[in-house]
Amino acid sequence: MSLTIESEQEEDGRWLAEVPELAGVMAYGQTREEAIDRVQTLALHVLADRLEHGEPVYQMGIAK
Repeated sequence: MSLTIESEQEEDGRWLAEVPELAGVMAYGQTREEAIDRVQTLALHVLADRLEHGEPVYQMGIAK
């Protein structure tokens, strides 16, 4: 499984990283690397929690 990490720098200088395939999985950091490290850790926790509870790991967007 491969997930996408997107990052961008906010106006205040902080970095925001998110995983679009996992709604709400985003993290801030003082550097791009810190934001990416944090969002990777969060994504792993979310995936593990979903697996533990028998929930779908993630849903891919479906074109209508």
